Amino acid sequence: MDRFSIQNIQKINSLTSELEFEKASSLFLQLGVLEKEDKSYRPIRNHLRDLIKDYEKSNWVDEDSITYIQIKESDLAEALVQAENEFYHKRKELIKVKLKETGLNQNDLAKILGHRKGYMSELINGLRPFSKEDLVVINRLFKIKFEDLIPRFIKQERALHIKKTLETLSNNKIRLTKKDFDLQMA
Repeated sequence: MDRFSIQNIQKINSLTSELEFEKASSLFLQLGVLEKEDKSYRPIRNHLRDLIKDYEKSNWVDEDSITYIQIKESDLAEALVQAENEFYHKRKELIKVKLKETGLNQNDLAKILGHRKGYMSELINGLRPFSKEDLVVINRLFKIKFEDLIPRFIKQERALHIKKTLETLSNNKIRLTKKDFDLQMA
């Protein structure tokens, strides 16, 4: 399960990379919008705020110790999180358009999929991952292409593992481009 899925956030004790820092920062902003409607997001948002502050204190306070590599890593992390956010926003808009076209609303979709209203909102907003079955149902109901429903991001650890493993295979004829695994997205 994704470490930054809404149900796992309060289990996080510290942020360990620029990518996690960017994800936490983005999620903090998203939850600010949702918190206006549902105060139950406040403790999660406060926890994220504390994680973000701690990370900034230990990695970004001393300007003299900030390296070019750290800035490069930060820029990459920001680009990755922005790409993820754009994907989730596009998917959300596609689903909303199809709901409107069919005379349904988000609550109706929640009933169809067997979810409660709040849970559905988290799915639609990318705060929780849709199940494979949910995505198949949405595809069949609304004829939205799978590539517009399924995130194509690969976790950083997994991408690194794949690259290292491919390097050790003697009969390997796979040639990767930078886009294939360095950015962990398609």
